[in-house]
Amino acid sequence: MTVTVRFAPSPTGRIHIGNARTALFNWLFAVNNKGRFIQRFDDTDIARSKQEFSDAILYDLHWLGIFPDATEYQSRRFEVYDAAVERLKAAGVLYACYETPEELDLRRKVRRTRGLPPVYGREALALTHDQIAEYQADGRRPHWRFLLPNFTGDPQQPERTEVHWNDLVRGEETVDLASLSDPVLVREDGTYLYTLPSVVDDIDMGVSHVIRGDDHVTNTGVQIALFKALGAEPPVFGHHNLLTTVSGEGLSKRTGALSIESLREDGIEPMAVASLAVLVGTSENVAAAHDLTELAGHFDPAATSKSSAKFDPDELFVLNRVLLHHMPFDEARDRLMVLGISGEQAEPFWLAVRGNLDRLADAVGWWRILREGPPERSEFSADDRDFLHQAFDILPEEPWNGTVWKDWTGKIREATGRKGKGLFMPLRLALTGRPSGPELADLLPLMGREGTLARRP
Repeated sequence: MTVTVRFAPSPTGRIHIGNARTALFNWLFAVNNKGRFIQRFDDTDIARSKQEFSDAILYDLHWLGIFPDATEYQSRRFEVYDAAVERLKAAGVLYACYETPEELDLRRKVRRTRGLPPVYGREALALTHDQIAEYQADGRRPHWRFLLPNFTGDPQQPERTEVHWNDLVRGEETVDLASLSDPVLVREDGTYLYTLPSVVDDIDMGVSHVIRGDDHVTNTGVQIALFKALGAEPPVFGHHNLLTTVSGEGLSKRTGALSIESLREDGIEPMAVASLAVLVGTSENVAAAHDLTELAGHFDPAATSKSSAKFDPDELFVLNRVLLHHMPFDEARDRLMVLGISGEQAEPFWLAVRGNLDRLADAVGWWRILREGPPERSEFSADDRDFLHQAFDILPEEPWNGTVWKDWTGKIREATGRKGKGLFMPLRLALTGRPSGPELADLLPLMGREGTLARRP
């Protein structure tokens, strides 16, 4: 069996880190099993679904390193869903209901007062032809519910309404269908809710594993019943824990909370996002993986906790720094060129400054310091100014090599008697305008003797 997974968001906004977690779980599972990854857009809600969001989601996935084997749109498959509806009607498991929302709400309240679960009582199954004709004459259009089954199949046996499955993430799971209302699959206007298109597509597209958030656990019981009603074997299900904000709030595409777009614009590296999105809330240590292949080696769905995981953006910057501090020049070259950093000095410059970057774009500031000097002159005390005049007076002649900083500071120490912070801090401020940063031993050869002298206070 070829492992086939799918990521099926509704294109009603930009995806956030929680959505990316689901996409990455599916992608890494496919990688580890040499399987296929289908990008499927749940865009049956024509009013809210936008092509611009579909395109943006694909862009975000590509940025993360996910490249689907196929891209599907549910809005292009209505004929397939219509055919499935007719099959279910013919089998007697999809039935018409004419209640208004107000009537349904009243019935739920009545059931609660009687100590009964507030589920749909299947009153529509008892409607006579005359009652149906009356509703239709009043202009009512039916919605259609799926008749949840009694799994014994034997009228002599007591009803058994529990659905069991071995969850890829959570282990043995059970949903009691008796606690649920028969789900509406088709609205009054003929449009589809999530459940039917999802199951039909999983069947048609050969999806072998459905990996998604644990807010879908209850849905799974209904969907397993629907798979069987359509004559198909259900896929393997896995439900990972959800991410929340640090304060415990849920994430939403509509609010843009921790969207992949905003993280990218904030200068976060894709593998910092991927590493934290996948490993937080698991038994694995959260560490920055260099690429998705490496991350796949640390990915195990069963290692995921059953409780929700808090996503702290500050942890992204920790991982971001690790990735930048070890990033080879070949990997950074093209991005540096876009920022205006190129030429013979680009590589030694990158190797000198990468260990001091929070974001790759921060390299621009150091490039300007290297080429143009500090943006603002530092203020020095009279003693420090005299010290710097002495220091620059004994700047070594060219040619310079990697030992020029050591040679120069050795001469300064002999001439002035200064050492430690009293020696190095004034020099750093004069050369870079900043109290900390890359090793001056690496920067000085890039500045050159003329560029260094230009920084003399």
